[in-house]
Amino acid sequence: MRQTAAALLQALARRDLAAASRILTDVLPVRLSPATVPYVLISPFVLLFLVFSLFPLVFSLYLAFHVWEPTDGLAAMTYVGIDNFRFALGDDWFWKSLGNTVWMALASGVPQHLVAIPLACFLNSGLGRGRDLAVGVFFLPYITSTVAIAILFSSLFSTDYGLINLALAHLHGIPLLGTLLPAQPVDWMGRPENIKPAISLIVFWRYLGFNVVLYLAALQTIPGDLYEAARMDGAGWFRQFWFITLPSLRPMLFFAVTLSVIGGLQLFEEPFILTGGKGGSDQAGMSTAIYLYRTAFDFNDFGAASAMSWLLFFLVAGLTYATNRAFRPRAGSQ
Repeated sequence: MRQTAAALLQALARRDLAAASRILTDVLPVRLSPATVPYVLISPFVLLFLVFSLFPLVFSLYLAFHVWEPTDGLAAMTYVGIDNFRFALGDDWFWKSLGNTVWMALASGVPQHLVAIPLACFLNSGLGRGRDLAVGVFFLPYITSTVAIAILFSSLFSTDYGLINLALAHLHGIPLLGTLLPAQPVDWMGRPENIKPAISLIVFWRYLGFNVVLYLAALQTIPGDLYEAARMDGAGWFRQFWFITLPSLRPMLFFAVTLSVIGGLQLFEEPFILTGGKGGSDQAGMSTAIYLYRTAFDFNDFGAASAMSWLLFFLVAGLTYATNRAFRPRAGSQ
């Protein structure tokens, strides 16, 4: 079997569909023509896509117009029209969760790019041989388990023994700076006004390195001749950054901001784990994705949850379109 698979891969690498057809004919009970071989090879992906991606998507849209008790089976579905959408739009908790989501998306997403771009510029030109190691260190939080990150920050945000409160206590003793910092330990996860900043800090820390890698890859494609010509014309580092680096980063900036918009509005894992799946005190950390989950599995209202998910989809699509418009080259620009 291994020899057959190896021979098939070699035939595909040579783009020899006739040979691949002969190999598959020896294995399968039917005879295949070279024209049908590509379709046979992609059929497992198509089947998995239909079952695990397209069907849940279509079913959720169908479910958004029904009331359903899952334990009673599919026959228990009752068509209610757009009542689920009306309920969602009139639900105070839905709007509260949406406000929390937008707040945390902005508080974590905007600083990611404001920090990642200059940091990527520094790594691109200032570290030399140590650049790859530094990039790996910054990228490490992105590939770390969310559960491990939540446990780590739960300890760091501890009111009595957390390192963050200990650091704030030491900084409070510095003249002038201390007047801007709280004198008492901060209850990060217990008070509503502190929950969203704490979650936003975690999201910022986790995805900063990912954006640094994106911008660093884009910086390495900028021709050095542009900077050399700018220096010969007397342009300083700021003018080089403003007139060469930022315009050259525009396509990557669009891509990274779009990912931040989509990921920020779908925020789920960090607040779910840190708040125990309930949103924390006064639901201050309840994102829209968490509320969808609770509506379906805690309140057993799958129809309303499906309607909310489609409303969130339209919001994400609208903001993605607005991002595309914002980064689209202006008429007459290069």
